[in-house]
Amino acid sequence: MTIDKEELKALKKKVSQDLKEIDVLSYNLRKTDKRLDIYVLEVINNPEGHNLYEQLSVLRFFSFLDKYEFRSVEVKKFTIFYEKLKFQGTKGLTYYKLTPVQLFQFANIFGFYRADGKRLTRDALLFVPRKFSKTTSVAAVAIYDLLFGDKQAQAYVAANSYKQAQICFKVIKGILKAHDRRLKHFKINREIVNNLRKGRPSFVECLASAPDKLDGLNASTVIVDEYSQADSAALKNVLTSSMGARENPLTITITTAAEKLNTPCIEMIDAYKSILRGEIDNDSIFAHIFEPDVDDAEDDPLTWRKVQPHFGITVQSDFYEAEYKKALLTSADMLTFRTKMLNIFVQNTAQVWFTQDEIQALARNITIDNIDNKYPCMVSVDLSVFDDFSTVTYTIYNEDTRTFFSHNEFYLPEETIYNHTNKELYQKWVDEGHLIAIPGNVIDYKLIANDIMRRGANLKILKIGYDPYKAAEFVNTIIALGGKDNIEPVKQTYGAFTSPVESIEYAIKTESITFNNNPIIWYCFGNAMIDEDRLGNRKPIKKTANDKIDCTITNTMNFHLFNNYER
Repeated sequence: MTIDKEELKALKKKVSQDLKEIDVLSYNLRKTDKRLDIYVLEVINNPEGHNLYEQLSVLRFFSFLDKYEFRSVEVKKFTIFYEKLKFQGTKGLTYYKLTPVQLFQFANIFGFYRADGKRLTRDALLFVPRKFSKTTSVAAVAIYDLLFGDKQAQAYVAANSYKQAQICFKVIKGILKAHDRRLKHFKINREIVNNLRKGRPSFVECLASAPDKLDGLNASTVIVDEYSQADSAALKNVLTSSMGARENPLTITITTAAEKLNTPCIEMIDAYKSILRGEIDNDSIFAHIFEPDVDDAEDDPLTWRKVQPHFGITVQSDFYEAEYKKALLTSADMLTFRTKMLNIFVQNTAQVWFTQDEIQALARNITIDNIDNKYPCMVSVDLSVFDDFSTVTYTIYNEDTRTFFSHNEFYLPEETIYNHTNKELYQKWVDEGHLIAIPGNVIDYKLIANDIMRRGANLKILKIGYDPYKAAEFVNTIIALGGKDNIEPVKQTYGAFTSPVESIEYAIKTESITFNNNPIIWYCFGNAMIDEDRLGNRKPIKKTANDKIDCTITNTMNFHLFNNYER
């Protein structure tokens, strides 16, 4: 069942209200673990910090507390077990405490029981972004089954590839070796761990085989890792269909989103969302889904915190900001950020913006110093330090003809040319006068600032735009030269670029903009792709990390300055 944007927004509003009406303290969750109280109260009291489906999981939890037996002792047993395990951490063997969100997950998985005495949850989905420690936590579930499950327990770790399946399996082996260094109780091979305790011939096995080669299975626990990468559900189905003889079978699917859109994983997530919304009745499934709400912006730190429940715990607080800045540069990096960090299924939809020929056709042999200074001018800079060239774009608007002229200048440290992968091309541009070589090995911001202010004596410069993340020295120099009232930051976000992207597209398509005759301009435009975020905002980005699109950015920034200028 599809559900539109407005319906989702209305449902979130209703669920937020329903949660606030729950008398949490009356359930005495502290009897089990105070971390349950901490988690559910955070979700209830901070609805904007948690997505709709996370809220629905909490609402469902309380409905189950009213409907089923909740065995605190089973949750406590697993919690104590987990916190006695030694995991390989960044500082060696480490004990980990379950976080409140993890405690909630395992309380749902191990705590509820039906009237016939069987465990309620048989299938669990943990749909979380990268760096949540999902693989580490479910490794403990496999070991728990190996030690305390059925006497002949068969736990399987499966994935789309052998390499992926081995990631979780290596965590399992590492934990067992840490607790049994002489391997008196376990036999550990590359793909299987056997329990050597008398009367308990249980094992954990790593699988990535073709499903038609798997016979005679009797799985008790199945862990499916990174299911979003699977093109087929066959392996998962073979494993889960072998669990018929088990009293308390458990399948845990852990995954982060991917760029594949027609997969069994998406079908499963859609079905589990329907269960959470109450459209399908299946109480044996627990789903914990972390993703943005429908109107959440990709560049908003509040979105990052909403999506990543371990923000500031297993993920450093500045990690998302650094990854987003990197993602702004190339389509490949943005695809990774959206799928792995924001946990949304999306394909790379970036398209070539303009060809080199389209921009070169707009080149004119015009000298900026001879242009009438009565017309308004916007200036934007894209600055490097030493590794490549910096760009300054002057865009002049002729109010009489309603046309734009864009003059672009490029600066590069001399020593960079000799070691750069594009040294032959760059040297050619220097020799032809298209690229200004600056003595030394770093960009001289003072030289660039002086050039702009010198031009300001002959041009009607209204604003000087810059990227606020990387221009402190340049800004201070401009201010010192008397440009305090002109300097203006231009955020490099999709939202900030959407309007100027449309403006410059219109200007290029209608040929109401021309450029100075410099091949670096059409070189940069030819490397740019136009990308669209999940809210429909658009921004030019690189095809690949090594491409240069500097003047594409500065030209667009100037249209931002024009669009937002207050006379």
